[in-house]
Amino acid sequence: MFFSALSFLAGIVVVQQFSELPDPIWLFCLFLLAFVWAYFRHWWLMFFTIGLLWAICFASVRMQDKLAEQFEGQYIQLEGKVTGLPRYDERRVRFDFVVRKAVIKNKNIDLNKIRLSWYFPKEKIKSGQYWQFTVKLKKPHGRVNLGGFNYEQWLFMQNIGATGYVRAKPFPKLIFTPPVVQNIDNIRQFISDKLDHLLGNFKNRGLIKALTIGDKQGLSSQQWQIFRDTGTVHLLAISGLHIGLVSAFAYFLLLRINIILAIRSPQQIAALFAIALAIFYAALAGFSLPTQRALLMLSTVFAAIIWQRNIRTIHILSMALLAVLVFDPLAVLSAGFWLSFLAVGLIVFCLAGRLLKPRYWNATIKVHCITAMGLSPLLAFYFQQISIISPLANFLSVPVISLLVVPLCLLGVVLIFVYPLFSITAFNCADQILQILNWFLSEMALLPFATVTLAEPPVYVVGLAVFGVFLLFSPKGIPARWLAFVFILPLTFQSVEKPAMGEVEINLLDVGQGLSAVVQTKNRLLLFDTGAKFSGQYDMGNAVVIPFLKHKALKAIDTLIISHGDNDHIGGMRSILKHVKVSKLLTSVSEQLVAYDAQSCYAGQSWLWDQVLFEILSPPLNNKLIGKNNNSCVLKISAGENSLLLTGDIEENAEKWLIKHAAAQLSSDVLVAPHHGSKTSSSLDFLEHIQAKFVLIPAGYRNQFLFPHRQVLERYKKMNSVVLNTADDGALIIKLNPNKIAVESIRSKQKKYWNN
Repeated sequence: MFFSALSFLAGIVVVQQFSELPDPIWLFCLFLLAFVWAYFRHWWLMFFTIGLLWAICFASVRMQDKLAEQFEGQYIQLEGKVTGLPRYDERRVRFDFVVRKAVIKNKNIDLNKIRLSWYFPKEKIKSGQYWQFTVKLKKPHGRVNLGGFNYEQWLFMQNIGATGYVRAKPFPKLIFTPPVVQNIDNIRQFISDKLDHLLGNFKNRGLIKALTIGDKQGLSSQQWQIFRDTGTVHLLAISGLHIGLVSAFAYFLLLRINIILAIRSPQQIAALFAIALAIFYAALAGFSLPTQRALLMLSTVFAAIIWQRNIRTIHILSMALLAVLVFDPLAVLSAGFWLSFLAVGLIVFCLAGRLLKPRYWNATIKVHCITAMGLSPLLAFYFQQISIISPLANFLSVPVISLLVVPLCLLGVVLIFVYPLFSITAFNCADQILQILNWFLSEMALLPFATVTLAEPPVYVVGLAVFGVFLLFSPKGIPARWLAFVFILPLTFQSVEKPAMGEVEINLLDVGQGLSAVVQTKNRLLLFDTGAKFSGQYDMGNAVVIPFLKHKALKAIDTLIISHGDNDHIGGMRSILKHVKVSKLLTSVSEQLVAYDAQSCYAGQSWLWDQVLFEILSPPLNNKLIGKNNNSCVLKISAGENSLLLTGDIEENAEKWLIKHAAAQLSSDVLVAPHHGSKTSSSLDFLEHIQAKFVLIPAGYRNQFLFPHRQVLERYKKMNSVVLNTADDGALIIKLNPNKIAVESIRSKQKKYWNN
């Protein structure tokens, strides 16, 4: 059973590496092959083939839910239902919408589930409501960067076939608000509204909502950082741990009551009640993927109790794995899937089946140490960060959250429907406990050894480290257990490839409609612009730049250049300065950034790093050009005879000034397009002076400005330049040395079938 489940898993994982799904004829071939393996009783190969077949079929059906390219950017009239809890920020509300009817030009089209944004909404959007909207949609698309969150993959996993925004005219129309008890979406919205009303002044309202209904939008960035640094992020959500503990507590409590009352079949009654409570708690979280996995695993355990079957623990884990993969094979794309099953597998491996049962406290300490060390390879792979203090933090936090806070919060939720005023007492107790816990975790997070940041290890290194962990915690008597350290050590000695002396690597990050470029020489690092800021909680500094730096194990920036003051160039700056050490800040708007010790960039500045020359070509020192765009810092980077030009948002006036005052320096092999390809930039005379072999355009997918402009693309074509756009190609890696130039697209390099 165990190896069959692993073979099924392997087949599904293989499919997720495909850049394109195979033709239907291959499905028939796989179907026949599975029968051949079954006939010869090669069960592992049979399950592997069935895994391939199931994953391909599932993905093919899921791909049909995507918006057709021909409907992008057109007005579509929709009717449908808001699902999940809407998310609000300063500018918009974002929500998922299940489409019942979609019409474009009097023609019905097929749409299932989409994600919409309504900017500056005039009415309150609530879960469970039925609305009529006029929208503009685009197919699922996300930024593609090294180390960044793969939004496009996440949309595919969530079965979201399009994203877009609500048009202000014709005005959206609320069709129907169903009764509270009609479905789980309405109940969750009702509880959310009640919690906002009852917990208005509570310091930990966001945490309480996260633990009761799985709504994490109220958590501050500081709270997230503390839980990350202490390795306790898993406690912020309604996870398998919480559901398992709550259902186990209910099972043993009811079992004791049934025994006292001498009720027939106490185990079966207790198991049924525990499953019901687990379903209720998972429903509060909107049946998120982690809760679905937990429910499937718990159902397997309690089903064995109800049917009075004695099943080995490893078989329970195997059946749960198979059930999860059959229900949703795309679960293998999430970090939570691997972390949860590896954690459970390690605990089973280390504690089950031992002749000598450890005492409770010994077992508890061992579990936390095992999971902290055992999950380290995956944490390094997914997050490039390992919390050293995690065992101690979890040893104290898990029982506090799971045995005190969660029961109090659930009690408060139940009392909302019975005695709303009494529920405040339960929530107040939970809030007081969380305040003490927050203080404790924040003090731990300040310790200098709290976390270790590593470069992202290759998959084979992670696999060796996981095998080493299992070998390390194997029973006494297993030979050569010391080899575990040999398998684990490569994880701690990962080094990131750096440019050689005289070489430079420029990563033009995909920050949507904006600009950010990371420039790395052998020993130095420069960041040119930081992308946009969209809300108080979300900017490109935190979302893209910092994850990229972590991915490359880069901890400090020698020079940060902010070309000018537009949001799409400066928006992520504060997040960068808060979380990354920056030695020097250069900008054309130094008078606005006095508090940050900013210095002015101006023509004539230059420096040499590791035999790579950096030159500021514009703006002029004492003669400001008209318009802030024209005063952008323009940086030329030269490795021998090969060079790259970063131009910010300069327009035609600045281009003319550069031709007049720096014509001899303009020639460059790679040009980062001025002003994202705007028609007010990239004049033909300017392009003729540069003679770029490559033109790189930092633009957003289907952006509102329609950049790059068609006329500008024609000019690039006339110059015989190779044009790449971050909107289509993702982040771009440019490597320059005195002998050659190489430009690589991350989207092409990491293309998967769901990107089609």
